[in-house]
Amino acid sequence: MMLPEEAVERFDDCLRAAEKAREIEPTAMTLATLDEQGGVSARMVLLKGWNAEGFVFYTNTLSIKGRQLARAPTAALVFFWKQTECQVRVEGPVSPVSEQEADEYFSTRARGSQLGAWASDQSQPLSSRSKLMKKVVELEMRHVGRSIPRPPHWSGYRVEPEMIEFWYGRSSRLHDRFRFTFQDGQWLRQRLYP
Repeated sequence: MMLPEEAVERFDDCLRAAEKAREIEPTAMTLATLDEQGGVSARMVLLKGWNAEGFVFYTNTLSIKGRQLARAPTAALVFFWKQTECQVRVEGPVSPVSEQEADEYFSTRARGSQLGAWASDQSQPLSSRSKLMKKVVELEMRHVGRSIPRPPHWSGYRVEPEMIEFWYGRSSRLHDRFRFTFQDGQWLRQRLYP
């Protein structure tokens, strides 16, 4: 399902305003997934693409979040931009991006980040930092003069909104809130109490 045009425009306006206000990292978002017991697990990730179809981030698919998404492919996102007093919440199912989309994005990453994607057994115990750095050097030596392919365990996910909510800070805590919810094959727009 595609986001309604108003929601796309609102998100675009919020993100542009955050970039203009020089937020520290305007694409930072909290990603919440479900753990093995059905509890919530959250961390910060970076938004790497978005459109009316959803919000994209990349990670090691064998990481904790990757395993959680394989087991329960649903997530919530929260963006908060303090300088502009704007918050956006997104909830919905998650699906992997295409192999082509993942390859294209991986090719734009800095070489060090590409090596890191191969070297890191993300979320697994690490006995020492030197062990990780040794692995990075070994990988660099193997790829001297060559491009680095995307690891098979590294890809992207698209959160496909079924709900998106916009919160705009106002004086006296009388904030503006608008929620778009996909129900019965159509988008419902509601203004909410602050």
